Amino acid sequence: MAESRTLPHPDRGASPDRTSADARRRASLGWVLLHAVVILGAALMFFPFLWTVVTSLSDGIGLSTEPSLWPENPSLSGYETLFTERPFARVVVNSFVLATLTTIAQLFTSATAAYAFSRLPFRGRGIVFAIYLATMMIPLQVLVVPLFAQIKAFGLINTYLGALLPTFAAAFGIFLLRQAINQVPRELDEAATLDGAGHFRIFWQIIIPNIRPALATLTIFAFMGSWNSFLWPLIVLRDAELQTLPIALAALQGQYTTAWDVVMAGSVVSIIPMLALYIFAQKYVIQGVASSGIK
Repeated sequence: MAESRTLPHPDRGASPDRTSADARRRASLGWVLLHAVVILGAALMFFPFLWTVVTSLSDGIGLSTEPSLWPENPSLSGYETLFTERPFARVVVNSFVLATLTTIAQLFTSATAAYAFSRLPFRGRGIVFAIYLATMMIPLQVLVVPLFAQIKAFGLINTYLGALLPTFAAAFGIFLLRQAINQVPRELDEAATLDGAGHFRIFWQIIIPNIRPALATLTIFAFMGSWNSFLWPLIVLRDAELQTLPIALAALQGQYTTAWDVVMAGSVVSIIPMLALYIFAQKYVIQGVASSGIK
């Protein structure tokens, strides 16, 4: 009887060294492709900012000027025009003050409300929280008319307080901090209660230190939201000395239609503070979003 012969499997004769070499080669190829995609995406996102900076340093550049990634005769005339012919320094101060006050107010109201929704049991807590979250789906454009009527009734039109009042509380901030507080073990609250601590001491000495990344995240979002706010300050603030950066930038596009170096200089001035703030606090933003459970 003829002996049965089996064909060798293609991989059966391969040595372990060759298999590991192929695996390392595939891993290296994947690593190269991944980093190539990341670098390409970063370059695409960085290009508009680079173009803005180059244009702001190019004296007399217009739409008919041949584009270049490096200014032939770098000049700060755009920035000089921006701060001499217009009260742009006052505009920057206005935006910074409003953004700072808005951030502080939202940190306080969001942290206290989040603690109440997370730690204080009361009837209808879930329903109230759900209704409050539902306000996140209502766009500002729908609320402009009733908000304007209320602010006008209070006599706060063309005042900083009128621009600030609607921004003192934010549903997103309460949601973010409530999710972060829910991650703090309740055993810490119980141990503090046994030691005689009340709600204020638990909130200040236990909850706040454990949700610092989430607080940093809310700080970034609140400051950015106020810094970039356009519609509500445009409606409430009438005088030029009370204007904020987005309104002043819109006015630049109307006054300096062909002087793009001036317009882009204003854009750079508005971008740099937010860029510096995010670079400083980016690790806290990542930790805050991760710890709060938001996907």
